[in-house]
Amino acid sequence: MIKVAIATFLAILTSYFLPFSPLPKPTYHSLFLSTSLTQNSSIAHHLFTLTRRPHIAGSEANSDAAAYVLSTLTSSNFHSRIVSYQAALTYPASRTLTLTPPPPDPPFTFELRQEIYPGDPYADVADEVVPTFHAYAKSGSVSGPVVYVNYGREDDYKTLDEMGVDVSGAVVLARYGQIYRGDIAKNAGSKGAIGALVYTDRKDYGGGGDDGGEWFPDGKWMPPSGVQVGTVYSGIGDPTTPGWPSTEGCERLNNEEVEESGEVPLIPSLPISAADGERILRTIGGQVAKEDWQGSKDGPIYRVGPGPGIVNLSYFGKQFIATIKNIIGVIEGAEEPDRFVILGNHRDAWTFGAVDPNSGTAALLEVAQRFSKLQKRGWKPRRTIILCNWDAEEYGLIGSTEWAEENREMLASRAVAYLNVDSAVCGPGFHASATPQLDELLKRATQQVLDPDNSSQTIYESWFGSSNSEEIGRLGGGGSDFAAFVQHIGIPSAIMSYGTGYPVYHSMYDDYIWMQKFGDPGFHRHVAVASVWGLIALWLADDKFLPFNYLSYAEELQKYAKDLEVEISGKDINLTPLLKSIEELEIAATKIKHQIKAIKENEGWRSVWQKDHLKVREVNDRLMMAERAFTDRDGLSGRSWYKHLVSFFKTPDREAFYGLRTFKA
Repeated sequence: MIKVAIATFLAILTSYFLPFSPLPKPTYHSLFLSTSLTQNSSIAHHLFTLTRRPHIAGSEANSDAAAYVLSTLTSSNFHSRIVSYQAALTYPASRTLTLTPPPPDPPFTFELRQEIYPGDPYADVADEVVPTFHAYAKSGSVSGPVVYVNYGREDDYKTLDEMGVDVSGAVVLARYGQIYRGDIAKNAGSKGAIGALVYTDRKDYGGGGDDGGEWFPDGKWMPPSGVQVGTVYSGIGDPTTPGWPSTEGCERLNNEEVEESGEVPLIPSLPISAADGERILRTIGGQVAKEDWQGSKDGPIYRVGPGPGIVNLSYFGKQFIATIKNIIGVIEGAEEPDRFVILGNHRDAWTFGAVDPNSGTAALLEVAQRFSKLQKRGWKPRRTIILCNWDAEEYGLIGSTEWAEENREMLASRAVAYLNVDSAVCGPGFHASATPQLDELLKRATQQVLDPDNSSQTIYESWFGSSNSEEIGRLGGGGSDFAAFVQHIGIPSAIMSYGTGYPVYHSMYDDYIWMQKFGDPGFHRHVAVASVWGLIALWLADDKFLPFNYLSYAEELQKYAKDLEVEISGKDINLTPLLKSIEELEIAATKIKHQIKAIKENEGWRSVWQKDHLKVREVNDRLMMAERAFTDRDGLSGRSWYKHLVSFFKTPDREAFYGLRTFKA
């Protein structure tokens, strides 16, 4: 009887101090992965609905897509709302491109239009696609001989110098493939060029490589008229409000001040198609370009010029202040409502955006609906979960950056982690990048989700078990919407996707049909990404101790320190303070690991009296704030917005991750 009384007393006491939960948290986490909660048809429907019309930032169609996201989150039991900003966006006002070839051929004016194909189900809304352009490109009209500059890298200009080719006063023709389009235009301007044309070479994007391949809709490759549009702004956030939120009536830089910032090119530029690029290449004389500068086997011989072909390039953009709409959905935490686990994806697209970004938006809505089903079964997260659907990412990560700038102090004190998915699916193969303390979570999650392309193994087994397996990557400076969270505030972050590149990137052909036929037939990869994404969020939201591993961080820093030692060998540079700091981090990470173990071993009825819940809070706060310690309030020299000091966060940005790769069939 005494034992029963004690047990009853402890049960009452525990229920008084701890919120009631019908099922243990791990049971809900397992249920999240259950096939009873997942529906391929549902995620496909989300994508179909989001991509029915082109929805560039600032457009009516994008507002309609925002309403759909808001409605879905609200119906999924998220407290949801629109958070708007007034951002400076640009659209094309006029653009012309004329080629004057050597006599006797007459001048030729390009149509600068992506073509619909027979039976195109989106032909009725094709006119809603904004004409091909570079956002924030310099307005102006220029005329000059053409010089072919390969990918427009610094090394390519060194090669031209060695060949005795000067681009001063010329219009350069560069192909996409290795560097950011904004850097193509900036590099050209710094070398004296007066304009830049950037085309999608068939060898890289159009099935013209060694393996060949048909173009869309018969194959996955970019059609000859396809154009990769995008921004040439190299900054982060609204260019007119660097460092502060773009709220209504706020102070703004003028156009001259934006140009003086060095974040936009100072010469006109225009994206063009493979067909238009090859037409210009046929009018260029001079020396034959190197073998690795050449295009597809059935293409023309590439020469570097200058001329004799002359182009007249005219581009004029219109800049206006547009209302952009972030959608924010919240499930409040039951025990730690002031600790935030944040999931984010952007919504705006240059055209239809089936891959970029709405495969990620569809996955976000799938996660939301699964969380809703868990709530109906009694689940409540320990910590608050926030789902964010950003706007105007394509222009320069604007929606997420303005929100982070406006809420910087709150996020710095309360955010546990930020989990980003941009283009969730563009092909086979799982890939992820993260701050190092999240590495183990990514591995654990992928060990519990089956590979959508081979159900006999997990994602982890296919990810790390193949002969060409990749390590978890690190987060680039401005790769996607994680930038403000990592680089500006210092919040542990990750990004994940299936596939790392696709040929129709940022073109009119990135539509639902391409996804259905080539990106993810059956939508199994979408479901897999949602499973990994949501499972990591559940662990971060529900685990008593934040599942961060800072020993991984110390190991990563040690590896980079060794590389640095080799790089500076023979120079009078002392790395002893750096090495000592990394050693101290490792000691601290080991110590907190032991503290967590001790608290867990002490769990039981004594913990109520010993206030171990306060110790848990203190340990978690240290784990949460550790990433902030890698930031400096004054920021990097000459780049004060970037606060993060750890240098290994400079892997390829989103352009390289999704759109600047050379593809093989």
